[in-house]
Amino acid sequence: MNKNGFNVEVKGMEFKELTDGVKIPVLGIGTWKIGGGLRADRTHDKECMLAIKTAVKLGMTHIDTAELYGNGHAEDLVSEAIQEFRREQLFITTKVKSENLKYNDVVSAAKRSLKRLRISYVDLYLIHAPNPEVPIEETMKAMDYLVENKLTRFIGVSNFSVEQINEAQNHAKNKIIANQIEYNLLTRDQGQFTNEVESKIIPYCQKNGIMVIAYRPLAKGELAKPGIKLLDELAERYCRTQAQIAINWLISKPNVVTIPKAVRIEHIKENLGAIGWRLSEEDMRRLDCDFPVKDAFYNL
Repeated sequence: MNKNGFNVEVKGMEFKELTDGVKIPVLGIGTWKIGGGLRADRTHDKECMLAIKTAVKLGMTHIDTAELYGNGHAEDLVSEAIQEFRREQLFITTKVKSENLKYNDVVSAAKRSLKRLRISYVDLYLIHAPNPEVPIEETMKAMDYLVENKLTRFIGVSNFSVEQINEAQNHAKNKIIANQIEYNLLTRDQGQFTNEVESKIIPYCQKNGIMVIAYRPLAKGELAKPGIKLLDELAERYCRTQAQIAINWLISKPNVVTIPKAVRIEHIKENLGAIGWRLSEEDMRRLDCDFPVKDAFYNL
């Protein structure tokens, strides 16, 4: 291992059990802004497809996408990228937009996603975000329909609070097996859609066998560069990068996996350098308890 954490030979991907013997990689590949933000952008399609292919070849076989991403174009790119792989090798997650949570809209949205992905089922179908304008009972009936008709293997939610997960589960026949939330060292008890991440959501999910799929594990790059004292210290001690320390902290926690988005091949390989080793219990405690602190950043 060199000091920068690059050119690492990955001995093998680590996995965590999702449910009933089904395991997923601790590192997947996220696709937000691959193929565009809220609208399609085809400018970098070849680069994006190469990134997805490379990630899968290196063991990041969990591919996370959504109908929202690029207005469906991210799903198109995933479809192209996975053609050379056997379907059973992959764990594909996609999400239904919060404005499509009425019964017929959920079913139609799922079928459109499958058509774009060119597959007969997804492994995990998530509600992208709650919608207080649509009764959750109606949405969960549609999610059950998708499972019963083998359009998805499993169902889950995204950006849901503990109370919202409970309500959704009360109206579903099938178990909610995942909650995808923003979670990283800088987003602890706050987030775009949820609060009390570590004090309520993470413990609840761990207690109830719900996988936490952490998005934005590097806080939009803030945790992937020098400038935070404790991260810089640990990167030096472990001969790793700041990004690898931040990701290792996440995947060391029970029932937590992550889906960093990366388009550059060197960033994909750097992220993979977060597996195959562990921070010490003392350093995990320091990150848990002492980070962030008032003087965590330089030049403040």
